[in-house]
Amino acid sequence: MVTIYGIKNCDTVRKTLKWFDAKGIENKLHEFRADGIDAKTIEGWLDEVGDKVLINKRGPSYRNLSDEDKATLEKGGAAAAAVLAANPTVIKRPVVDFGSTRTVAYDEARWTELAA
Repeated sequence: MVTIYGIKNCDTVRKTLKWFDAKGIENKLHEFRADGIDAKTIEGWLDEVGDKVLINKRGPSYRNLSDEDKATLEKGGAAAAAVLAANPTVIKRPVVDFGSTRTVAYDEARWTELAA
């Protein structure tokens, strides 16, 4: 079972769900807004993929953060994970969890490799 983390009205998340369904790969959506996300999970993602990959600095959610929160994100660690847990729309989407590996952003080639 693949878990797709994101926001249901995000075009990229919808495209991701369609891709997994079309390939017949069992999946479920973990909706950040409805289901929430804990800082411990995010801290693991930061350790695995890094802040440059996980944090979407181009979107309005990031731009609307306070300067203090932006500085905290730059420092990384548990404090950055707490900021992301409180503002999950700053996380680049989708985060696709294959159990032992996670990917960030839309990446059909990598998903095909991991699903094999």
